[in-house]
Amino acid sequence: MTPDVTPEVPPGHDRPDAAGQPYVGLRAFRREDGSRFFGRDREACEVSDLWQAGRLTVLYGPSGVGKTSLIQAGVLPLLDAGRTDVLPIGRVSHGSPFPSAALSRHNPHVFALLSSWAPLETPTRLAGLTIREFLSRRPPRQDPYGDPVLTLAAIDQAEELFGDFAHRQPYREWFIGQLVEALDEDPNLRLLVSIREDYLAAILPHEPKLAGMARSRFPLTALDTAAAVRATEGPLEGTGRSFAPGAARGLVDDLRMIRVGRALGEEVVADAKVVEPVQLQVVCSAMWRSLPEDVRVISSDHVRRFANADRSLTTFSERMIAEVARDHLGEDVAELRSWLRRCFITELGTREVVYQGETVTAGMPNAVVRALVDRHILREDIKAGTRWCELSHERLIQPILQNDHLVVPAESRSFPDDYLRAAELSFRDGEFALAAKQAEEALERCGDNTRMRAEIESFLGNVAHRREDFEKAVSHYRTAAVLFETLGATSAVGGLLAGIGRLRLAQARPSAAVRELYSAIRRVPNDMHIQTELAWALWYDGHPDAARDVLNDVLGREGNLTEALRARGEILAGLGRAEAALRDFDRVRPLQWPSTRAAHALALATLGRFPEAEREIGAVLAEAADHGPVLLYAARIEELSGDAAAAAALAGRAVAARTPALPAHLAAEAERLTGLA
Repeated sequence: MTPDVTPEVPPGHDRPDAAGQPYVGLRAFRREDGSRFFGRDREACEVSDLWQAGRLTVLYGPSGVGKTSLIQAGVLPLLDAGRTDVLPIGRVSHGSPFPSAALSRHNPHVFALLSSWAPLETPTRLAGLTIREFLSRRPPRQDPYGDPVLTLAAIDQAEELFGDFAHRQPYREWFIGQLVEALDEDPNLRLLVSIREDYLAAILPHEPKLAGMARSRFPLTALDTAAAVRATEGPLEGTGRSFAPGAARGLVDDLRMIRVGRALGEEVVADAKVVEPVQLQVVCSAMWRSLPEDVRVISSDHVRRFANADRSLTTFSERMIAEVARDHLGEDVAELRSWLRRCFITELGTREVVYQGETVTAGMPNAVVRALVDRHILREDIKAGTRWCELSHERLIQPILQNDHLVVPAESRSFPDDYLRAAELSFRDGEFALAAKQAEEALERCGDNTRMRAEIESFLGNVAHRREDFEKAVSHYRTAAVLFETLGATSAVGGLLAGIGRLRLAQARPSAAVRELYSAIRRVPNDMHIQTELAWALWYDGHPDAARDVLNDVLGREGNLTEALRARGEILAGLGRAEAALRDFDRVRPLQWPSTRAAHALALATLGRFPEAEREIGAVLAEAADHGPVLLYAARIEELSGDAAAAAALAGRAVAARTPALPAHLAAEAERLTGLA
């Protein structure tokens, strides 16, 4: 019984641990739940063997089939700690309340993965590392015979990497390239990727370079009858309760039988042969909560009374539909019900497949579709290169057909962390307005919990940052800093002040940025990444020598800090010290950021290496046509080559650029170059 719904279904619907619930409910099994994880012994052994044997293993299956649970509660307990070095399960999206504005420019997928692997590491440090660098800095492990052990890394819910969100796409190839680099570097590294079945085609083009010749795929399917019975009975071991002979089988048989419509006035019932893990969890959890306290042996009669599949799944579907309506449609539950009935159920009472448009599906925004997919009401599929969606299971047809007569369930979220987690999911999907709304609701419910209030304020600052409302972001970060200060959380305050400093820099207020960053450094004097941000601020404030001195100190204390090398290289290139700049750039290869590549081209041009400079700056301009510093560096290259008209034209574009705009101290240089025409 293994639904992988950790982030896909918002938490708070079931809190089994608090109530001694033997079934984990709608969340995924964790490693510590291994004692109540049943029905997947064969699959766990096979995935464990494949993971250790090959460079890449792809675990795939439909949403809710239990991929996360299988890895955490099935596979991890089988691994020999003396012969394997197992990293925590990784993710490629990140919902931390740490102030995102405090982070240097980074690949968000890489940052999320490294944050999963090293949750106690300073975020500002992780933001400056590549995957290969992170892995190479871990202490080597050896088995009892002195041989290096396998390093096992898993990326769960990798479909987040391939979702159709514009804010993610520029980083995807870069992320995969870093994975390939890490796998090439370490022959003992083994990668397990768990991905939804409908996204399997998206990863296949990358499989050869990720896997080389050592690749495996493992499909995870629904539970057969024997496994479902075992998953129903097993968790009761040690609880003082048990099923009477045949009772658990009756529960499973009820879940297998599905009403699929009517023919000649008769109801048509089909045997699905298998059981969906999510549905089994819903029914078993509902039964456990409903049983009288004095029941010790769960009989077939108890199953009929308290584990009614249709009733349990109807309640579940209504709760999910109501929640989506509240989040996205101003609580218009009736509209959402009507849309589901009209678009996804045929006149014969069967499932209808609906084409999913770029932004709208059958008149409904795709944000609503994604929310219903996350809650296992709809599922997506890719056919002939286009995306389609349908009800996730035939058993949902009857609840939706009859739901006009049902009462909308009470709000299922009741704890502030439930709202905050829902906000993090919305933020992940680029639904920033919804994320802000849910976080504000969390704030209203957190009472006098100062730490929770501080984390929510910081998260709201992150939302405002992504929406480029920098003043609002500063306000939220400032409030969070005051709250953390009262708790004595000095490092948290330092991170927030660093975030404010970087926001002031984005607002072209470098002097204010310098003040905030000095305040941050007083709280966290050993954070070299904040020191590096101070150098940028000093550079933007017109103090290049002071900036260089700060970076020299940083690199003297931590010699291979990529962000510091990159920053010093750009500053040196701007100052005309081309040879020193190139030495720094050579230590941070490959060059990823547009401004760094453009500064590298400027250094080449300064040394008279114009063909190389022209090739590099041409490639950068093709990717970053509205990037102020890139355009200015390109203008300076044209000036060095003697083409004053081209320099003036590029400088004019640099002055007008907005993504990003020129820092104030570079604007004067751009104005000078525009006068060359």
